[in-house]
Amino acid sequence: MPLRPRMFSLPALALSTILAMQLDASAAAQPDTQVPGAERIESVTLANGMTVIVWPDHDIPNVALYNWVRVGSRNEVPGITGLAHFFEHMMFNGTSTHPPGDFDRLLEAGGARNNASTSNDVTVYQDWLPRGSLELVLGLEADRLRNLAFDPKVIESERGVVYSERRLSVDDSNFGRLMEQVQATAFLAHPYGIPTVGWPSDIESWKVEDLKKFFATHYAPNNCTLVLVGDVDPKSVIAQIRQHFESIPRQPPAEPIRTKEPQQRGERRVLIEADAQTPLLQFAYHSIAGSDPRLPALELLMRILTDGDASRLHRSLVEERKLAIAADSHIDAGFDPGLAWLFLSLPAQGDLKGAEAAFDAEIEKIRTQGVSAAELNRARNQALADFWRRLATIDGKASALGSYAVLKGGYQKLFDAPHAYEQVTAEDVKKLAVELLRPSNRTVGVLTAAAAASKE
Repeated sequence: MPLRPRMFSLPALALSTILAMQLDASAAAQPDTQVPGAERIESVTLANGMTVIVWPDHDIPNVALYNWVRVGSRNEVPGITGLAHFFEHMMFNGTSTHPPGDFDRLLEAGGARNNASTSNDVTVYQDWLPRGSLELVLGLEADRLRNLAFDPKVIESERGVVYSERRLSVDDSNFGRLMEQVQATAFLAHPYGIPTVGWPSDIESWKVEDLKKFFATHYAPNNCTLVLVGDVDPKSVIAQIRQHFESIPRQPPAEPIRTKEPQQRGERRVLIEADAQTPLLQFAYHSIAGSDPRLPALELLMRILTDGDASRLHRSLVEERKLAIAADSHIDAGFDPGLAWLFLSLPAQGDLKGAEAAFDAEIEKIRTQGVSAAELNRARNQALADFWRRLATIDGKASALGSYAVLKGGYQKLFDAPHAYEQVTAEDVKKLAVELLRPSNRTVGVLTAAAAASKE
């Protein structure tokens, strides 16, 4: 099976790179608007515990289907790390009724496409299909949830694929290697410190018994949320889903994650010496969970720092002082408090100490002086523009609906999201910066060329 593009623990797109357009910083905030369509959504829980959410959208005769499985590296322990990501691969590799390759072949023949991704918290399977192929896709999705095969040859083959993916995204990537070490250092107790792609020795030593137990526990219907958006009638499609999925037996729920990360009491630092042309700085601050009502304020804070040419870090460090060539950010907003990341890429032989000092000065300025009304309006307009662009497609709707349903406290909150952005004040942003962006609350990662490190 060909290697599929994956996300695992690296941010798929940093905030400053996903912005497709900028709005004038002095523009007034958008008028208070709610997302239309809430009244059309139907949500049910099947007898086996599977949650189903259907949002009809008849603009085009297509359907986006997302299966949100509540399992990620957060659910792993030493010895079996990387299993959540491994099953993202295995789910495409055959069942007791369909040999390896059938899933992709049948979907393609029906005009459908698919992909999947794994994070700290969830594994998400995506299908995009013409309306006429819905019965086929529902049958195939139910089959791989019910009848996944554990062929030893396939397991060994995919073990090799996953190990190759780790080499590509972590071992041979300066950015990925540094991020993995920073994440592992930032968490002393919570499993968020586990890399989603898995530690090398664990990938090499999984046993079939480990796989079967993990699958039975986490790939249960009562651990899944099925989201469909597109040209469907909710009552009819829910009846189809019942026919295919409701007879799959529920399983005892997984053990809850009881560990809470202790408060960090001082800055931690990671130094990697590498064969690197471009020095890197990464700042990981302990942050908030996806369901925290302060998340919109945090998103706006990060946009003020890194989103676009007028953002604080780009303007100061990239354009004016030329200490960095890029400034980006990412928020891990999952079931538990994660990390708010800020990234600096420096020019060749860049001044690491000077860049970090300039970064610290900008962060301290926001903590003490706050943000301007123009900055806040600009960030809010950017967030709203991205939000509405996301909802312009059935795929974006399915992604957003599932994200809110599983990670952000309920799908209903999606429909109040514009209002939530509009209600954020400059004082909210400053208060969050004061609370989170403390030196004692962060782990700093530094990657430099070995020769440069030896001179310091």
